Amino acid sequence: MKVEVLAIGTELLLGQIVDTNSSWIGQQLAAAGLDSHFQTKVGDNPERIRGALRLALDRSDAVICCGGLGPTQDDITREMIAEVMGAELVQDDEVATRIRAMFEDRGRTMPENNLKQALIPVGASPIPQQPGTAPGLICPIAAVDTAKTADTRSERVIYAVPGVPYEMKEMITGTVIDDLRKRSGESSVIRSRVLRTWGMSESALSELLADRITELDAIGNPTLAFLASGVEGLKVRITAKAPSEVEAEQLLDTEQAVLWPLIGHLVFGLDDDNMETVVVRELINRGLTVAVAESVTGGYVAGRICAVPGASKVFCGGVVAYQPEIKQRLLGVPEGPVVTEEAAVAMAEGVRSIMNADIGLATTGVAGPDEAEGKPVGTVCFAVASPDGALATTIKLPGDRERIRQFSTISLLDVLRRVLVNQES
Repeated sequence: MKVEVLAIGTELLLGQIVDTNSSWIGQQLAAAGLDSHFQTKVGDNPERIRGALRLALDRSDAVICCGGLGPTQDDITREMIAEVMGAELVQDDEVATRIRAMFEDRGRTMPENNLKQALIPVGASPIPQQPGTAPGLICPIAAVDTAKTADTRSERVIYAVPGVPYEMKEMITGTVIDDLRKRSGESSVIRSRVLRTWGMSESALSELLADRITELDAIGNPTLAFLASGVEGLKVRITAKAPSEVEAEQLLDTEQAVLWPLIGHLVFGLDDDNMETVVVRELINRGLTVAVAESVTGGYVAGRICAVPGASKVFCGGVVAYQPEIKQRLLGVPEGPVVTEEAAVAMAEGVRSIMNADIGLATTGVAGPDEAEGKPVGTVCFAVASPDGALATTIKLPGDRERIRQFSTISLLDVLRRVLVNQES
């Protein structure tokens, strides 16, 4: 079954809002084993929306329309779907009552224009989940004239969901995916597992796995794919299809075991893990605390650690020491150049002592030409200090000021992760 995603809203075309909804929907379709060959964006224009809907229905079995279900004049998705269906819009009293109750629960009077959201094309049905005032719609489309075309599909369907992400997601996961699978007759299960890696370029990783990818291409199931995620590293996605969830998970386990000798040293987490969640988990498991002294990263390391639930169990605090005299006065850095491994070690040891932490981390580096100290822009020194001693390393990072700071942050966290993991070996 082919499913197309149509995102509606002029703000998407103007770049005022980034269309993350379509990519998320695409992920859900792929996980459900549903093919999606096209994703389209269109502005709030009746003629163009009608054209986009008809084109989508001509080449796909189902269309998921996202956006344009609000109460304002430019929200015209339901009207355009009704025209394509050749159906009238009628008020659904149950939906109208539900919308009115939402306003009353907030102690507000419902503007009459919100009743527009209760209009449903004849033959369509509202999606049961309705976390906001905009109801989603399931809209069957009558069979095409097969006498004029070679198309044998009996019925298409349009799903309309709001553009508000949390509302859209509840409807997609609560109704749309299951309805699509029933219509498609798809009984197999597709599951994916993502290996999160750091420290190797996409081309190098692809070369490392080239032989295995060739083998899997011949087998056909499971499959491997790469996803470059910038400062979050590279993702290697294993996807398996099987009659049951248990069998799909077994295929994933088997393939992960094959990949581990090849890239296991690069993998820092799985699926939704990120570097900071892994580091905080490792610190909690070992009963260790950490403190951070930051120069080039300017608080980014502390910020990412603090974003993890449970970080208070392990994070003592941090010091942002940007000027050399602050490094020297607060952290005991000796006078002289401050973009050195020696300075980084002094910072790590100093903050560990000040915060009475088990481990001290430090970053110092050159994010721009005015901070060069004779070093190339992108030169960054890291240090990790613990009761067993201190280690330091220097790397050269690419990009502008922001990318250097972001890359420095995740790189230092990875250094700490490796230190913690190596404690077991």
